[in-house]
Amino acid sequence: MENVLENKIREIVIRCTGRVSVAVELPSHSFHINGDSTYSAASLIKIPILLEGFRQAQEGKISLSDRVTIPKEGRVGGAGVLVSLSDHLTLTVEDLLTLMIIVSDNTASNLLIERLGSIAIQDLCDTLQLKQTMLRRKLMDFEAVEQGLNNYTSALDIISCLKVLDIGTEYSPTSRKKMLHILHQQQFDTKLPSRMDRGSVYIANKTGELPGVEHDSAIIKFREKTAYIAVLIDELGQNEPGKDTIAQIGKLMSDFLIKDNS
Repeated sequence: MENVLENKIREIVIRCTGRVSVAVELPSHSFHINGDSTYSAASLIKIPILLEGFRQAQEGKISLSDRVTIPKEGRVGGAGVLVSLSDHLTLTVEDLLTLMIIVSDNTASNLLIERLGSIAIQDLCDTLQLKQTMLRRKLMDFEAVEQGLNNYTSALDIISCLKVLDIGTEYSPTSRKKMLHILHQQQFDTKLPSRMDRGSVYIANKTGELPGVEHDSAIIKFREKTAYIAVLIDELGQNEPGKDTIAQIGKLMSDFLIKDNS
């Protein structure tokens, strides 16, 4: 069964016009296709930021209930809602972490990078032995991009993050439950979840995208079984074929978990 799934995913990957990387971990089997290749992280870099936020909260360096003022200056566009809200706004750290994930809010992400510290976030990546993951700039910092500074990751690194978030002993059950709940509230569901039987499988995912880049990663649960998947695609002439590739792979994953449990 596992080999059939892998072969079907490889067939989909071959048909995609972009450069595709896939990493899959199933209860009894794992495989990857170029899983250690380095990609622009886009918004997948927000998963390590989430992990560092909860790590610091556990250690008492911050509190999830700490209130943060959202200054009007410094708000950035792209994904998110904070750029459009009122001038005098305060939110908790947990609110910022939630917005960063469920609507991929770039302003929330940048405020969290400031509060948690980019060095601390990178140290976490290094501690988790994420070999290709690097935080080198804030979100929507085009000047940094022009200077050659970018954020990077790989499919295998993202799988490692998802596993730590879901089952890692580095975090308390309460922290893991909260982080998983945040990912489960994801509003961007046009890729991995889009063709799944959402009434049957539980999915918690985080997407990323840029012009020519489409990513999605997820924890998928069905009954007592859990699968982890990350699909990263770049070098796309148009983004839509990348979304379609990821959606096809997501459908295969959910169908596999359901059939494997029947």
